Amino acid sequence: MRRRHRDTLDGVKRTRNPVGSHVPVAGGLSSKGLAYARELGCETVQVFVANPRGWATPPGSPAEDEAFRAACAAESIPAYIHAPYLINFGSHSPETVEKSVASLRHSLRRGREIGALGVVVHTGSATMGRDRAEALEQVRRHMRPLLDELTHEDDPYLLLESTAGQGYSICSRTWDFGPYFDALGHHPKLGICLDTCHVFAAGHDLTGPHGMHQTLDQLVKTVGEGRLKLIHANDSKDVVGAKKDRHANIGQGHIGEDAFRALMKHPEMDGVPLIIETPGGQSGHTADVELLKKLRES
Repeated sequence: MRRRHRDTLDGVKRTRNPVGSHVPVAGGLSSKGLAYARELGCETVQVFVANPRGWATPPGSPAEDEAFRAACAAESIPAYIHAPYLINFGSHSPETVEKSVASLRHSLRRGREIGALGVVVHTGSATMGRDRAEALEQVRRHMRPLLDELTHEDDPYLLLESTAGQGYSICSRTWDFGPYFDALGHHPKLGICLDTCHVFAAGHDLTGPHGMHQTLDQLVKTVGEGRLKLIHANDSKDVVGAKKDRHANIGQGHIGEDAFRALMKHPEMDGVPLIIETPGGQSGHTADVELLKKLRES
């Protein structure tokens, strides 16, 4: 029988597909981040807990952490962390791999402290043209121990996000998740964050009456049911297969509204939140959140 994710999280009744946004948190996770989320009408949020383009591992504020965690619980808002962009477990540089371990460990620890359900990390690249198998062996050696450290009941999932296929990407197509999951032993705390712009740019045509469903079917065939935990809902400024990570507002790119409507009707999407990372500032974010809610009901 299908394992339902799905109607509840932490025992709290949820919307089938909560819709929200990545929110700015300069000035405080709760006082700034959640205030912005409420203005957008968010039902879920994603935050950074460190500089996304640096290696610093700040401790955070216990008071803000508790306020954020309590508010998310009280308002039934699933929260997620996006780990820094520099993390790359496939790098040829031992220093980068070492810093990646420290940075991801920090994000996972902060996830538990703020009550996040998942930590999103990019799957990385085999730099300097290295063999993909060699890069995945590094993933096994250095990322797997971090998963084994997730022993607390309230530890977040580690959510792998594929890339748009540029450069020497380790994981960009849905079937690339198979070797990645194999390298990590299909760990029970391992999940997927699927970025619609990324998979479209990598070559999965999400348009038309069946494009989105065919892509999700392939993903489930590759990693099994219940592994899809989060969607980054972004339209694409470029055509399918362009290998360019350029996000567009929902319905204003080459993916289009119909694909997002179809996305929320797929059986594997039951209970999976959608986070936008689109341009346009607060007005653009508000419009995208409202549109996805409308498509959810249509």
